[in-house]
Amino acid sequence: MKYHSDCGLEDMRAMRYHISMIRLWHVSKQYAGLTAVDNVDLTINDDCIFGIIGKSGAGKSTLLRIMSLLEPPGSGELYYGAERVDTLKGKELLLKRRQMGMIFQNFNLFSSRNVSGNIAYPLEIAGLSKKEIRARVEELLYLVQITDKSKSRLRELSGGQKQRVAIARALAVNPRVLFCDEATSALDPQTTRSILALIRDIQEKLQITVILVTHQMEVIRAVCRQVAVMDCGRVVESGSVESVFNSPKTDAAKNLVVG
Repeated sequence: MKYHSDCGLEDMRAMRYHISMIRLWHVSKQYAGLTAVDNVDLTINDDCIFGIIGKSGAGKSTLLRIMSLLEPPGSGELYYGAERVDTLKGKELLLKRRQMGMIFQNFNLFSSRNVSGNIAYPLEIAGLSKKEIRARVEELLYLVQITDKSKSRLRELSGGQKQRVAIARALAVNPRVLFCDEATSALDPQTTRSILALIRDIQEKLQITVILVTHQMEVIRAVCRQVAVMDCGRVVESGSVESVFNSPKTDAAKNLVVG
């Protein structure tokens, strides 16, 4: 994806590939005979923060890997808007993956690179010029509020600062969807609040879809509009955060609310 170095943050939305929604239809996934995702039907609307919550082993991360095209479902269908994407292969699959951003619990940054070098990496892979990369990195440093850390090494950063670098890198090529896999689980409560505030601010500014996987109910309450509750590989309940947590209908949701 090419863009001009003089484009500001206000132009990002117009440049991104539009995905109206993500829709899963009868999606299942097994590993060595064990069912990790079991016949999931789910629709995620565009331009929102959608939470997927469940206890450890519920199938959340596997479902996220399927939605982000990191691995195919064993059965079922996955759509971005009207386009079926679970059948993509080769170059088409690679290009589609580049239209997404991903952040992880353990940051997945390169210790051999400084902050700017980590953010620049996907831009280098995309073939941008040094001038374009430099301008884009500066925009992203400003967006995630670490302009003073551009030349810092990772060992000099706090956990929250590392996650800000990871968020900036995930946003580098203007994804339409940002996937967050337990992105705050390794952070203390105060840093978690600041990272969630940043994610909420980015979603509002860029009007992207954020899909946030977590086992922490307070994370869902803080930033999500819609939520799906997973248990034993199934989506057992979904709806608005208010309705699911104020009036849970399933034991899995009730256990999360009670704690």
